[in-house]
Amino acid sequence: MPTDSLRRSLLLAGVGGLAAACAPQLPPAANTASSPSNDAADQHRKGKNSMSTITTRDGTSLYYKDWGTGKPVVFSHGWPLSSDSWEAQMLHLAERGFRAIAHDRRGHGRSSQPWTGNDMDTYADDLATVIETLDLEGVTLIGFSTGGGEIARYIGRHGTKRVAKAALISAIPPLMLRTAKNPNGTPMEVFDGLRAGSIADRSKLYRDLASGPFFGFNRPGAKPSQGMIDSFWLQGMQAGHKNAFDCIKVFSETDLTDDLKKFDVPTLVVHGDDDQIVPIGASAQLSFELVKSATLKVYKGAPHGLIDTHKVRLNEDLLAFVRD
Repeated sequence: MPTDSLRRSLLLAGVGGLAAACAPQLPPAANTASSPSNDAADQHRKGKNSMSTITTRDGTSLYYKDWGTGKPVVFSHGWPLSSDSWEAQMLHLAERGFRAIAHDRRGHGRSSQPWTGNDMDTYADDLATVIETLDLEGVTLIGFSTGGGEIARYIGRHGTKRVAKAALISAIPPLMLRTAKNPNGTPMEVFDGLRAGSIADRSKLYRDLASGPFFGFNRPGAKPSQGMIDSFWLQGMQAGHKNAFDCIKVFSETDLTDDLKKFDVPTLVVHGDDDQIVPIGASAQLSFELVKSATLKVYKGAPHGLIDTHKVRLNEDLLAFVRD
């Protein structure tokens, strides 16, 4: 070997040896192929610091957050949002001695995005899976908008064996769509418009909804919150396109009348009288008439998204309701 080549080889060998000598001594690599745990309740008790998920029978992974200890309060979110939309209420209750739990509906937020199962029956069965996997008893169910339909269908399909109370907040029941039997409902053309907007530019659709009727920012004198608008848009864009598109049909055309008739637990109905998304006359007022032992609270001037715009009042009303 020529002298220059030999010198170069020795130099490289020396540098390599020096690098090896100075490298930190790492422990042997852990075996990452461990089998997943299905005992979500055990994970909560042990306080494992990992993303919490529950797997349904069809293999869908549902993300959930589980805060605090005490009597369980389970939240179901609206379209096209995620469990993040409930953070103000969850924090308020968890700090006051309750266990606040909320999952991302299939296809929304951090849950997986299956092509099928985007229907109210499956949403309700997913909620049942969360409740049963965490082995919750004496639950207060709280549903906002589409989430109100989800908890109604849950009670319709699974009963109230594990349920102590229920709350419908700006909720869609009994039926949003205008029909011969529901003349005060919303015309199909409105929902067709949502579908068209979703296909054309769903990012713009979500911004327009949040900037306008959802929070009532289109009303004279309203002071729009860019934070609320951005949060709505971000949560919406996390949802699967197909899942959010399918959900338009779910929240608009699912008739929950018979489900409401099966409520046999104390129920709080909260709605704004300026709700431009789910008008109170075709929703909360009818639900109040159908549900046994219901209490109706009307927030004067409140929009659909009152869980944000009127969160201080709502937090206190929910706290009083779950404490009773």
